[in-house]
Order: sequence, then C-alpha cells, then structure tokens
Amino acid sequence: MKILTLISGGDVGGAKTHVLSLLSALSKRIGVTMVCFMESEFTEDARKMGIDTRIMPGNNLFSTAKQLEVLVRQEGFDVIHSHGSRGNFMAWMLRKCGLPLLSTVHSDPKLDYMGRPAAGIVFGTMNRFALRRLDYFTGVSDSMTELLISRGFPPERIFTIYNGVDLDSPPPKLRRAEFLARAGIPEEEGAVYAGIAARLNPVKDIPTLIRGFAKARKQAPQLRLLIAGDGAQEGELKALAQELGVADTVHFLGWVEDTDSFYAALDINTLTSLSETFPYALTEGARQRKATVSSRVGGVPMLIDHGLSGFLFPPGDSDALAEALARLAGDAGLRERFASALYEKVAKRFSLSATVETQLQIYDAVLRRHARRARKRDTVALCGAYGRGNAGDEAILRAILQEIREQDPDVPVCVISRNPAETRLTHRVDAIHTFHLPAFARLSRRCRLYLNGGGSLIQDVTSRRSLWFYLYTLWQSKRQRIPVVMYGCGIGPVLHRADRRLAGKVISRNVDVITLRETDSLQELEALGVSGPEIIPAADPSLTLKFRDKAAAEGVARSAGLDPAGKYAAFLLRPWPGFDEKAADFARAADRLCREDGLTAVFLTVDRGKDLPAAKQVMRLMKEPALLPEGKLSGEELSDILSYCQAAVSMRLHGLIFAAGRGTPLVGVVYDPKVRAFLRYIGQDRALDLSEATEERLVAAVREARASFSPEAQQAAVARLQTLEMENRKVLRRYLGNGGEDASVLP
Repeated sequence: MKILTLISGGDVGGAKTHVLSLLSALSKRIGVTMVCFMESEFTEDARKMGIDTRIMPGNNLFSTAKQLEVLVRQEGFDVIHSHGSRGNFMAWMLRKCGLPLLSTVHSDPKLDYMGRPAAGIVFGTMNRFALRRLDYFTGVSDSMTELLISRGFPPERIFTIYNGVDLDSPPPKLRRAEFLARAGIPEEEGAVYAGIAARLNPVKDIPTLIRGFAKARKQAPQLRLLIAGDGAQEGELKALAQELGVADTVHFLGWVEDTDSFYAALDINTLTSLSETFPYALTEGARQRKATVSSRVGGVPMLIDHGLSGFLFPPGDSDALAEALARLAGDAGLRERFASALYEKVAKRFSLSATVETQLQIYDAVLRRHARRARKRDTVALCGAYGRGNAGDEAILRAILQEIREQDPDVPVCVISRNPAETRLTHRVDAIHTFHLPAFARLSRRCRLYLNGGGSLIQDVTSRRSLWFYLYTLWQSKRQRIPVVMYGCGIGPVLHRADRRLAGKVISRNVDVITLRETDSLQELEALGVSGPEIIPAADPSLTLKFRDKAAAEGVARSAGLDPAGKYAAFLLRPWPGFDEKAADFARAADRLCREDGLTAVFLTVDRGKDLPAAKQVMRLMKEPALLPEGKLSGEELSDILSYCQAAVSMRLHGLIFAAGRGTPLVGVVYDPKVRAFLRYIGQDRALDLSEATEERLVAAVREARASFSPEAQQAAVARLQTLEMENRKVLRRYLGNGGEDASVLP
C-alpha cells in the first residue's frame, strides 16, 4: 500500500504532532510520501523523523496540481490523504486520478481562522469547498465525527481516529528545578504548579484559566500558573493577570520547544479550550503522569472520566475551574490517583501504536468501500421504532447494526427513523424519516436487503397508522424483489379485525424470514393466519450488547448520583391505564424498602419523555429520599447504573433485559404480555400484573427476588438467550455473507 499525504507544511501544535508522529510510524509499515507546499520547521522535522518529504512551492495551484498528477501516475499511490485547507483543495484538484480522497479533519473548519478574518475568507472558503467534494473523512475524536455528520457529511464515509501518544519516548531532559531556573522562575517549597501549553488565541480561552486560577488562590495560595505559548492575546492576558492581582504568580513562558520538560514540571495540567477535537496537550500531560483539569469539549470526555481520572468543567466556567484547581492543589493523594488512572487509560486506548493500527484499518476500509461504489444495490434498509428517544429501541438498533457490521463491515445502512438527524449522529448511519413514503420508495430501489425489526412493530395498540406503514414497507420492498426479513421482533397485539386480515395477508405474501424474540409471538402469527415465511425462534438483539469496563460504569453511576458502595432499588415505570391508581403503592413500597431494607430508590427512565412524569408522580408521594438521574440515558448507561442496584422493579421490558444482563434481581410489573414472556424466557416468575401491584406485594416480591436470587442461574438463563439470539445472526450471514472478520473495529 502506498499513501500520498498532502499538507501545507506550516502546521504547528496538535496537527503537526499528529501528522508527523503518525507518518513516521506508518513509514515502517507501508509506503508513505508527504508533499508540502513550503519549506519550514515542519518539513525539517519530518525529514529528521525519516519521512519521505517532497516540497512543491509556489502559489500557482494549477501548476502544482499538474506536478502532483505526474507524481501520482509515476509512483502508483493507492490513497490520497490530505490535511488542512491547502491539502484538501489540492486533493480535490486530483480527483480525475480516480484514487480515493481521504481528509483528516483536525479542528472545526469554521473556527480554524478565528481572529483572522482575511485568512478565513480565502483559506476557509477553499477548505469548505474542497471538503464537500472529497470521498472520505477522518475526524480526530468522536466529537469531530459528530460535527461532520451534523453538517451533512455522509456518516458511512466518516471514520474516527484519536491522537496517539508515544509512551516509549525518552524521559524529560530537565527536572522541575532546572526547567524553572531556565525560565527565570525560582522554585518555591510547597508550591503547586498548574499549567497549560497552548496558542494564545481566543479558541483556547486562556482568560477563563487566569480567572479560575485567581479565584482558586483564595482557597489555595500555594498555586502557581505556568503558561507556555505565544500568540496575539499575550498582551491582554498579562493585563488581565495584573488586573486580578495574580501577575506575580502567573508566568508567561513564551513558545516552549521542550514540552516534555514543561509537563514534567507541573503538578496539574489544564486545558480551557472552547473547542477541541482530541488535544495532545492532555495525552502528553498524561504521559508525564500529571493530574488534569479540562473543559468538557470535543473528545476530552472520552479520555477523562470526571471524578475518576481528572476533573471536567463547562467551557468558560471559571468558578467550576477554580473549585477543581483548589481541590487538587490541597490534595496530593488525589493528584496522584488521577494521574495514575489517566496514564493507564492512555496506555490502553490512546497510544501511538493503537493510532497506527486504526489508521491502517481505515486505509483498508477506504480501499474496500471505494472498490464497491459501482454497485447499484448495496444498501441494507433497517426499519423500526427508532428515533423516538426510547433507550430500549435504540439499544436494539445498536445491536442490529453491530450484527450487520460483523457480517459485512462496509455495507451501507439506512435507518428509517422518526428523528433522522439524531439517528445519524448517534449510530453513524444514513437515515430517512419514518412515513416519508417517496424517500422509502427511492431507498428500496437501491437495497440488497430489507430488515423490519427490533421491537413490536406489528401491533395496533399504540397506533394503527404505524402498523399500516410497516406493512407498506414489507410490500414495497418485496415489489423491488429484495429479501425481506422481520428481525428479532415481537408480534401483536393486533386488535382491529381489518388490521388482522391485512397483517396476515401482507406478511404471508411479502416476507421471506421471521425471527422472533419470544415464543408468544409465534401464537399470534398463527392466529393472524400467517403462512409462507420461514419462522425462527430467536431472542431480543439487545441481549448481545457488550458491557463497558468497570471504570466507565462507575463513572456513569457516580454521575447519576449513586455511591458505588451504597444500596439501591431501581424503579423503571411508565404511564399506562391503571398506573395513576397504583402510584401511591409504588411510593409506599419504595419508602419501606428504604426504611426497612436500606435500599434507596433510584428512578430510571427508558423513554424519558413518557416515563419521567410517572417517576416524578411516585417521588412526590414518597417520604424517603430518592434519586432521579438528570437527562436522557442510553441503554448502556442504564445497564451501568443497574449493575450498582440490589434489585430492579420494572414495567419496561428493556429495563428487565438490561438488569438481567447485569445480574440484578428482577421484579416485573406486567402491563403487556411481552414483559411476562421475557421473564418466563429467563426462568423468572416474580411478576405482578399492574392491577395487583400493591405495597405489600411489591415489597414482598423484591425481598423474595433478593433472597432467592442466584447470579449463576440468571447469568446462565441470559447466556441461553444470547445463544438463541445467534439465530438472528445466521439469517444475516445468509444474506450478507461473513465479510467482517478482519475489520471489526471500524465504525
């Protein structure tokens, strides 16, 4: 494989570090040539690192493009990989070479020339024009990938990579005392040094750092601040430090070449940016084992688990920053714990070697996907109750996409969703709006497979219109002569006589295979008169979602207000006919479990919009304290929280599924046959009909569930279901083939 990299050659900071360190390592594995458009320190360093570096100077873009075209044809490159506005524009000019054009986006293109309006008009416009016309994109962090998707870039052509740090680099040249002495700063006994290495421009928001530092010194006078960097704001920043009375404890070091020694001299590494992707300033500080405080921007939350490996604060919030700085300044043990935890995470997930492997996999995927572009029918359409804010349905979608990628990691997927924009962002796939019939008709003409499934779609209890739409999609897809699969689904109830006749007829004539998530649905299919499709017992796809590591789960639990050492009973409720009459019973039961069993009630919402009123209604009737986490929770986050609960009382099917997977004792409150069916599936009989959910019965059921709970038995039951769920995958393998064994980590 041979890669042609195009970059201006004047890059500094994180982009420079990313490109040069990555190309140097890649050069040992594949053919890499870098073309720059100016001589600079960047190009000098590139040559020192053994990178094949060519210079094509001059401002005649057409002449340069011709030189590049000759180079491409002579040396037989496979991929053109560009960085920055000049690199992206030149890549676009090479489009007629027929090679895949890949761009790495290091920062928000709209902010790249912040404070430089003239450059923004020229180079920013060039960059935006070229980016829209390239083939593939790499976002440096998940947040950058999400930004690109939110601006209309196609999700299936975007990859994610993180800046990798070389943990095998030599130790710092200077100790703290030596570094400070060379900077003209006397080392003070007992002083705690916080610092930042950044350009002094508005996007780095150094004023917030100085304000936060000034406030923190009122509680921690031992704090000192080192600022490494230069830029247009230097004068006003020094004036601000003077105004706040901290000029004698804020040291401006100017541009620092030896950043390793700078970070080694710190006790606390800081970042206050308003916008970032995945900054090297944090991973380089982590390499030197420094406690970290950062604004919650870009990909930073992927690196730092708040309260476990560092502190995060809202961008621009100097008060929150001050609190974090003061706390770390006064607790050396906490600094050490944060530093160790962050180093371990960087070593595991964000090393240079991991970044190199990811980049090689991206190149492989780009070549595979580019080769199949000519296929007219290559899309998998996936239709379900998606985009409604229901964590259970979104967990199903995530699991099905995971299973599709296992069979074919490069197949385009389009999801029919009530909120296409959110689905694109959350799941990194294309999406169209539910009920947009012309869009679905166009989609079906380019499909190779239609999957209708996940959840109970064939029912008319919540909506007859949605049933008619789902039946239409089955008919329209079969009209295009593509395979139609109802996947991991539940059936019914279908109550209206006309709907039952219609459903039985459409399913019988247009569906090839049906995989069911529980056996009760088989009886409903028989009652509808369905005949013709192959029917396979399976299980709910969400059972196969992988759990996150313990540190991530603990971070979610703490953010939700749980103490990992505490004892909790989770309640997952929803409004339903008859619930209002039972709210007081739920409240009294929760109070008794708190007083008598030491279990604090935690109210969790699977569908935030629908479930929140029910949770608040019960909490208002309670006398004991209870928890209600803020914001919408994903299926993984609900699962993480349930892993710290000693019991779960759930009206929601996926509340039971998430709890069962985490080994939490269960009590089901039945409002729909699917809830009891799942409990029977896993060998549990502790279920109360909603009409039977009295205070006494709820308390007794929780106590019985805890007393008779066998983690081994429940895990074995879930394992049996996960094995049964493999039937879904077998169907996918039949239609997609097993093409994903060598690319399982790609988005």
